Amino acid sequence: MSHSDSSAAWVRAMPAVFVLIWSTGFIVARFGMPNAPPFSFLWLRYAFSIACFVIWIKMSKVRWPQSRFEWFHLSVTGVLMHAGYLGGVWAAVKAGMGSGLSALIVGLQPVLTAIWLSSRDNTAENNVSRRQWMGLLLGFFGLLLVVWHKLTQGSALDHVNPLNLSFAIMALLSITLGTLYQKSFVKPCDVRSANTVQLMAALIVTSPLAMLETEAVQLNAEFMGAMAWSVLGLTLGGSSLLYMLIQKGAAASVTSLMYLVPPSTALLAWFLFDEPMTAFTLVGMALTAWGVSWVVRPVQKTEQKLSKN
Repeated sequence: MSHSDSSAAWVRAMPAVFVLIWSTGFIVARFGMPNAPPFSFLWLRYAFSIACFVIWIKMSKVRWPQSRFEWFHLSVTGVLMHAGYLGGVWAAVKAGMGSGLSALIVGLQPVLTAIWLSSRDNTAENNVSRRQWMGLLLGFFGLLLVVWHKLTQGSALDHVNPLNLSFAIMALLSITLGTLYQKSFVKPCDVRSANTVQLMAALIVTSPLAMLETEAVQLNAEFMGAMAWSVLGLTLGGSSLLYMLIQKGAAASVTSLMYLVPPSTALLAWFLFDEPMTAFTLVGMALTAWGVSWVVRPVQKTEQKLSKN
């Protein structure tokens, strides 16, 4: 296999790899959250991730962003997509919201992204077609079926309050605005240095919130394992892939991949923790995958035409 063929194969595999890695976020939270308050855990995750990236950058002699505008735009996306999104999800679950409801709220991201693009962006790349709209709605309906058993267990809804609902909505708005902002303002640059700048901004914003937490961090095997995977898998791997996907693809198609995260998480939870797999879950998985295929199919056809030319 030639270098160009292997590169093309990797590009095609990126969405699937991203979904698989990103799906482990809720699994990590299950191990890490009982042993540390949310913002303290995230602060340590950002700090260790920055250290790993800096070592990687020095070894590879990667170029840092050159202008203040590049640093500014990357910092804004870091605050939104790391501090705002992750902080909102972790704080919502820690404040009593069930994982099913939090996944459903954050799952509105592709629809919000499509609404924004349809109202503000008329470019061919980001224009949302009728077929893609049908795929987005079908995917969200599938997502609803996937998390339905968690919504009907009682605990997920009994603990909804203005505080954790505000955190969940903050996470939804942060990931949506962060994706749109990066697509619009962040120029293509090396993913390692770009991610490091984003994490630095997230670390600064998260620091005062972590200092306000009084719960102690429990340094046990579960915490260490969750932290290691959060840094190496989710941040160095997942966040880097998300950055590259946003740079390479249309925003609506990239965000539609988020629909596949809860079904993948349900499969992982079934395999690792023997969580029940209901008929609703299986049907929801099929509908979600079908809906996402409707959204990304036009992009794939366009890429094939470009590659032939």
